This record gives sequence, C-alpha cells and structure tokens, in this order.
Amino acid sequence: MPRKGNRKRLKYRADDVSSHRVTVADFANSDPAVVKSGRIKKAVANAVQKEVKALCGLEASRVPSEDGLSVLSENGHFGSSDELEDIENDNGSSCRKKKSKKHKESFMADRTGGDYPIDIWLVLASYIRPEDVMTFALICKKAWTVTCTAVFWMRLYKRNYQASAYLPDRLLPEWMYRLRSLRACVIRSLFHMYEPFCSRVAKNPPLPESTPNTLLNSKCLLFWCRKVEPGGRAEPLWEFNFKLKKPLLKQKNPCSNGLQPPIEYKEVHFNPDQDCCLLQVTTLNFIFIPVVMGMTLTFFTINVSTDMRHHRVRLLFQDCPVLSGKKPRGELGVQIVLDPVHSVHLLDWWHPKYPFSATA
Repeated sequence: MPRKGNRKRLKYRADDVSSHRVTVADFANSDPAVVKSGRIKKAVANAVQKEVKALCGLEASRVPSEDGLSVLSENGHFGSSDELEDIENDNGSSCRKKKSKKHKESFMADRTGGDYPIDIWLVLASYIRPEDVMTFALICKKAWTVTCTAVFWMRLYKRNYQASAYLPDRLLPEWMYRLRSLRACVIRSLFHMYEPFCSRVAKNPPLPESTPNTLLNSKCLLFWCRKVEPGGRAEPLWEFNFKLKKPLLKQKNPCSNGLQPPIEYKEVHFNPDQDCCLLQVTTLNFIFIPVVMGMTLTFFTINVSTDMRHHRVRLLFQDCPVLSGKKPRGELGVQIVLDPVHSVHLLDWWHPKYPFSATA
C-alpha cells in the first residue's frame, strides 16, 4: 500500500476537458487528496464553464464568471457555503454578500405600518364575533384599548341579545347600563344567548379529567350545603358547594407586557369571581363537614364507592399550600370523605349555573 506522502496527485488541464472526454471513471478514480470535500478544482470549473459558453453562443459568453460558479454550486459540485466563499476569495470577487445590520434595520424601517386612530378600531370592533375578541385585542395596543371600553361590551351585548332567552335579573337589558362588572356580565349573558357558547357548555363534561390537578392549592372562599329534591326519587339529595379561588400560575408569556385597563374603565373590568370556580358534590345522604373556609385544598381524588355503584370523593384542606413535588400530610389538615356520591360538577365563574350576586 503506497504511503500517504508518495501518493500521486491527479493533474487536470483546461484544454483536455470537454464534454466528450469527461467520463465517469475520471470522477470515480479521482484522488481524494486533490478533490477535498467532494469539490472539483478551480481549473476544471473554468474549463467546464468555457465549454458551456462555446456551446451556448454569444449570450452565454456575456455571463460573468461568478454566475458560472454559482450555477456549479447549485448543481451540487461544491459541498458547503464555506467552500464557495473560499473560491470567491480566490477570484477576487464575491457573488453573495451577507446583509449587514444596517441594511436589516433600514429594511425593517421601510416595513413599519401606519398608525390608525382609535375610531377606526372602534368601528371594526362592531363586526367582531364573541369568540374572536381575544384575537382582535392582540392586533395592537389601540385594538386592545377598544376592548376595554364600555361601548365595546354594550354593543356586543346588543348584537347578541335574544328576548326569548332566559336571563337572570342582573343580565337583563335594564340592568346592563351599570358600568360595574359590565364585562363579566356580558360574558355570562353570552353563555345564555349565544349558540356557539351554549353548545360548548353542553358538550363539556361535568368534571374534566384535569380537575384534580388544576384545583390543587386552591383556596376555599365559601362553603354551603342545601337539600335538593330530585325528580323520580323518594329521598332528597344533599348538595355540597365549595367556592374555590384557583392559584395564580406563574407563566412566562412573551406577549404579556403588564398592560392594565385604563383607569376610567376600571369598573367595567371589575370581577370579584375572577379565577374562581364552584366544586359541586351531590351525595345520597347528609354528611357532616367541618368548617374549611379560608383553608387550601391540597388533595382531591375521585374513586369508586364501596358499593361499586357510586363514587367516593376525598378532599384534604390545609392551612398553607403544598410545594410542587411534595405529598401533603393528612394529619396536618382537615380530611373530608363524601361517600356515596351521586354526581360531581365543576362550574367556572362564567357558567350559566354558577351562582353570583346581583349587586356585583
């Protein structure tokens, strides 16, 4: 086997290269020491370019040499962009120049849009569907400002109002002229009148699968129980309601910049039930439950009851929340076991069955 230093290099002559003399054997038996990274020599590239010019005529002869090298690179003769830059440096010219930062800044400056007055955004908001309000608010700051006004929510309420729909007293037209909690009341009314929102409530399960995880470290604001008279049953049911305040999730949102509604529309966005939900557990019998208001829900499970026909709900309330990754200790809190359970429902603050104060 010949040594590496004595390896014979393959020589090319520009005059010997033509379309009739180049064969597959010339490339198959080429010396790797000469053709590094699968790249042909500059002399061979120029010879092939000269042959192409002779075949194509006068128009091809006017093509500069840099274009011929770029064509060869596009056909796969050059392995990478770094190798192409090396050849350009050898010829004393470059066919590709990277855009500088100043060029990019000037390019972006030319693409800046116009600043439209807020009246135009207010007119466009009159044609926004309720499910597209968030998308409209993310267009720009002025579009978001329009969604904070009382005019926007009143127009949205009037466009979707239906006299035949049942509404609580607070959601009737004669009550909607109050600015306090106007946004929350309009959202609640849409789940009574707007068909896409009504069907969404009907299709959602009474208790989502992610409920045990989303309710962890929720604070119990209020608790009450009441007797329910079901149809077709001799004995009444008992309904236990836990009003929970969901914990604030610390999420890094790149689109969020801490925008707050204008001061003049602070009453419009007031919502005492924001991030609240109602855990509703209906049992077959009355069960004594200790006072858990002000405590934090740290454990919540739903299992099969002992009679194998109903459910069994277990709740654990403690004085302080539990850190993620740690298991709560039952002896440090108040444990509530509801068995047998007839049904379990989770109602968000905008749900039609969620109880809210008429003075809100």
